[in-house]
Amino acid sequence: MRHHRGGGLVSTTVAFIGLGHMGGPMAANLTKAGHRLLGHDLVPAAMENAAGAGVEPAASATEAVADADVVISMLPAGRHVLGLYDDILAAARPGTLFVDCSTIDVADARTAHERAVAAGMRALDAPVSGGVVGAEAATLTFMAGGGEAEFAEARPLLEAMGKKAVHCGGPGAGQAAKICNNMILGVSMIAVSEAFVLGESLGLSHQALYDVASTASGQCWALSVNCPVPGPVPASPANREYRPGFAASLMAKDLGLAANAVRAGGVDAELGLRAAELYTAYAERVSDTEDFSGIVRTIRDRSGEENGDAA
Repeated sequence: MRHHRGGGLVSTTVAFIGLGHMGGPMAANLTKAGHRLLGHDLVPAAMENAAGAGVEPAASATEAVADADVVISMLPAGRHVLGLYDDILAAARPGTLFVDCSTIDVADARTAHERAVAAGMRALDAPVSGGVVGAEAATLTFMAGGGEAEFAEARPLLEAMGKKAVHCGGPGAGQAAKICNNMILGVSMIAVSEAFVLGESLGLSHQALYDVASTASGQCWALSVNCPVPGPVPASPANREYRPGFAASLMAKDLGLAANAVRAGGVDAELGLRAAELYTAYAERVSDTEDFSGIVRTIRDRSGEENGDAA
């Protein structure tokens, strides 16, 4: 047991590597739950923000992990996770639990797991769903892959950062669940967006279509929570000029990972592959400046419509 600098007893010292838009709020929620956080990020502003939330800044990732019971990482891609593990595994204490919350390729997740175990550590892949809003509100869903004992140990930390944690299976299973889930999300957002543009062309108001579909068989998260047109769902990015909760570039990345898995597995997934193509093209234009629901504007433009608020 250690004392948090605020005075309360905590049972876990966590090194958190990657304190950006997702990692920063996640680390902050762990400090709110009473855990001691040692954090590192390559971006000084991210470090400053995290320090303001109670995270103790570390000069390097190696320094952060040296005194940690658990190491959590939230990084952009598999190469960053593998590079991080190459740098820090030798610096951590034997038996430290490594929990990677990044969204990366399943093969990379399994490689990271193997390297951690070979170095005498324990490992879990635990990507998240819920975006920045979920990270800030501690309502994320975690999809975990690894041993049951490792999941049981990590669960209190995951539950401090989210509303649900699911053990999906062995190493890489968390990443597998994440890319399958986001393939559903990407395809459904395109379908919802196409339906609204079709409704516009038929003279149907956004509100009328929403009122019907949200209580009928067309109901889905892309419609009821992240509605791609302004008006029906006040909290959706469409009402904030599509400022991202989940950026188009991130959806393109996740669908790219799903497409790789589809091809490698010989799966007939025409909609998933087409969604990956559409989001890749969309993200090349807007990158991380627009929410993924902004693809409705691309569909509208390609349909020859004007900026289209329906009557």
